[in-house]
Amino acid sequence: MKTSELKSFKQSKEKIACLTAYDASFAELFEYCGVDVLLVGDSLGNVIKGQENTLSVSMKDICYHTSNVAKGSQQALIIADLPYKSYISKEVTLKNANMLIDSGAHMVKLEGGREHESSFKALQDNGIPVCGHLGLLPQSVEELGGYKVQGKDEHGAKKIIEDAVMLESWGVDAIVLECIPSKLAAIISMALTIPTIGIGAGSDCDGQILVCYDMLGINTKKAPKFVKNFLSAEQDIKSAVKSYVSAVKDKSYPAKEHTY
Repeated sequence: MKTSELKSFKQSKEKIACLTAYDASFAELFEYCGVDVLLVGDSLGNVIKGQENTLSVSMKDICYHTSNVAKGSQQALIIADLPYKSYISKEVTLKNANMLIDSGAHMVKLEGGREHESSFKALQDNGIPVCGHLGLLPQSVEELGGYKVQGKDEHGAKKIIEDAVMLESWGVDAIVLECIPSKLAAIISMALTIPTIGIGAGSDCDGQILVCYDMLGINTKKAPKFVKNFLSAEQDIKSAVKSYVSAVKDKSYPAKEHTY
């Protein structure tokens, strides 16, 4: 998929089905089952490295997993996370983003808004497709006081809306909205011409993403409210992934019980 095709999903009102992927085997299977976008997320810090957060993930980690995903994927759009402290200046951002593109990513993702203006604009000026990330920012979880729903008050909601509009004006191609009230996500999705990808942000986003391990129930800890185990009602992983894709496309996931 070309990055330009993302807007066509929004225009046609077809939901975008996304999953995280970290290796060639899962990338190939997810693509076979109809997943549109594969995210090589810094969530690998949690699910691959066994850390409590994403802060230990390095550029080396993301490049390694991106190259593996690229080997297993032929059609899906591959987005790779710029990890913690990898976009502290426009020069550092460009260097690291190019490393991810060279590893097989079609687009890079970074967290935050106006505080990273120079990085967003540098990527745009150099023709590197970008996905934004607003709401709950895992790389800033310590500053946010933990994994909490964002944008619940007027001030917080206003900042997220303003940042979303700003990111679009800077040429960002899509925005992940994580753990925000569904009403806020709906307002943002309506205000933008670029697609929004929700995770814990309700059904009005233009697409949905889950960590693949969560979607398959590979977790002994209590799952967040927005997670649904699609393997529990299926006989195998392939059927579970197809069920997830169908549920995103027909808007049955996320349901009210998965929404803030």
